[in-house]
Amino acid sequence: MTDEPVDRVFSALSDPTRRAVIRCLSEGGPATLGSLADELPVTRQAVAKHLAQLEDAGLVSASADGRRRTYRLTPGPLTDAMGWMVDVGGDWDERLGALKRHVEHH
Repeated sequence: MTDEPVDRVFSALSDPTRRAVIRCLSEGGPATLGSLADELPVTRQAVAKHLAQLEDAGLVSASADGRRRTYRLTPGPLTDAMGWMVDVGGDWDERLGALKRHVEHH
């Protein structure tokens, strides 16, 4: 695995359970590990591991209040990944447009 931030985001989002965690936080706002585990069909321990990977990618952050940790989305890395997709998509649009023009003229 590479250290590029956008690569960590795509790696984190490659797992359906991590995407489900993101969706829960997106729709329901900040949540604790326990409340997320109640929403997902995996163990509390599995949710903790997924949250750690999402934190490593910068997609979630945790704040502590005593022993209780609350997780929330941090949209910056996702915005960066979306920007990367727009850039790559734009490059492909240009290439496909050039190919189309070439085919139409020959």
